[in-house]
Amino acid sequence: MSESYFQETANAPETPEDLTLRPPGFEDFHGQEKVTERLMLMVAAAKGRNDVLEHVLLSGPPGLGKTTLANIVASAVGTSLHTTSGPQIEKAGDLAGILTNLQRGDILFIDEIHRLHPAIEEYLYPAMEDFRLDIIIDSGPSARSIQLQLPKFTLLGATTRSGMLTSPLRSRFGLINRLDYYTKEQLAVIILRSAEILKLSIDEEGALVVASRSRGTPRIANNLLRWVRDYAQVKADSHINSAVAQSALQMIEIDHDGLDQMDKRILESMIYKFNGGPVGLSSLAVATGEDASTLEEVHEPFLIMEGFVKRTPRGRVAMPAAYHKIGAPLPPHSETELDL
Repeated sequence: MSESYFQETANAPETPEDLTLRPPGFEDFHGQEKVTERLMLMVAAAKGRNDVLEHVLLSGPPGLGKTTLANIVASAVGTSLHTTSGPQIEKAGDLAGILTNLQRGDILFIDEIHRLHPAIEEYLYPAMEDFRLDIIIDSGPSARSIQLQLPKFTLLGATTRSGMLTSPLRSRFGLINRLDYYTKEQLAVIILRSAEILKLSIDEEGALVVASRSRGTPRIANNLLRWVRDYAQVKADSHINSAVAQSALQMIEIDHDGLDQMDKRILESMIYKFNGGPVGLSSLAVATGEDASTLEEVHEPFLIMEGFVKRTPRGRVAMPAAYHKIGAPLPPHSETELDL
């Protein structure tokens, strides 16, 4: 074959699977009914007045659809979406460059907005309220302030840690929404939709098996679905049913409760090494060989939500469900036993 053929093939654009799996509109977005109902009403009202949307804040754990909803809102309004993240905006000039390129009605989506530098956040206040930008040029005696008028735009912020947002920034959002974890049934619908897009053969029982082990998170559900697809392609003639899904997920050590190998190691360390707790996060990190921030941000929220672990002023404590999960007897006269 000619060299030009290989060059064209190598340069051919491909659409990432995770983008193709994102629902394009509210009608395809399953779950978060209260949030989507508010956003749809807000969009309809703004379009009816020929006005610009109020600033919106979306908060919640990662993987629940904040970025997807930002794209859906921009599509519903019929305007452009400009995407950035808090850590990317390092100085005022970066923010000025982004804001001055906006057109009226455009949506600026800032992911991880709680990680904005405090000085940058100060520049955002007049931009959000009065649609102007006050920039100080030079320093010392030659310093001067320049005021730039901005088109009326919508700031759509997303955060996984709403508690780290400052009160002045939070109060400037017209609508604050928190996204919650999905039910198993909602995730099954999402999995069936994703399977249709990926042209997979899967039945409802297989979808429910994957959904029950997805930690209530669509992103994890889609990731597990891709793994089950690969397993079924090699070992099950590309058809996914309940037995195939269970075998595939067992191969990567994810059990029927959605716990992986590290989750079980955390529970075992708490029970066998620290007598069920209380145990500090740093001690638990050393015992499991994992970074403390990873334990706190990745594993602990799900273990707490499912009732395996409890936070106390003295540290983390293993709950009765953790002992039952590991198959260990409850210690006598323990804090865990009192919780029964």
